[in-house]
Amino acid sequence: MALRVTFVAAAGSSSSLLGERFQDDQPLDHTGWSEVQRVAHELLPLAAADLRYCSPAPRSRATGDGLGYAPLVQLALRDCDMGRWRGLTLGEAMAREPQTVDAWLADPRARVHGGESMTEFITRVGGWLDTRPVEDGCRIVAVAEPSVIRAALVYVLKAPPATYWSLDVRPLSTTTVTGRAGRWSLRLDSVAAQPTRA
Repeated sequence: MALRVTFVAAAGSSSSLLGERFQDDQPLDHTGWSEVQRVAHELLPLAAADLRYCSPAPRSRATGDGLGYAPLVQLALRDCDMGRWRGLTLGEAMAREPQTVDAWLADPRARVHGGESMTEFITRVGGWLDTRPVEDGCRIVAVAEPSVIRAALVYVLKAPPATYWSLDVRPLSTTTVTGRAGRWSLRLDSVAAQPTRA
């Protein structure tokens, strides 16, 4: 039996890894709302999914609601717990603690910031994916922050954790995986919108 899980990246997120804030709890801004409205007609068909979820992040919840999904919040889809680096960009953390960031980037099991390791984060997101209800042909949509989708992709591909840093998930893009627990395949979908940035 195979599931089809389509991840939708929350609107208003930075397309640059260096510009993305760790555990950013900011609400969807005007630009993000404009992006959602611009692509809603393209992403609205996903509202017909059998199950609709979102991460607890304000932007993810607002994106899901704005697209008409009325998603159920899933705590397992929250961003990585970054401890004392919460709210910082990777560049800001590097400026403050360059050696600590280097150690964290070099070892996916490191918890040098006092939060969750990259390995724990990937495993948590993968565990959520593996525990979805198994019904052949079941369709699921999940709105989440780009970081969560990158973690899911590393898990699905059984790739080394360092692969996480090579994945760029664009706002309001869709990524679909199919399969079941422990046996997932990546299906590349098109990007719904190329947001304009000032």
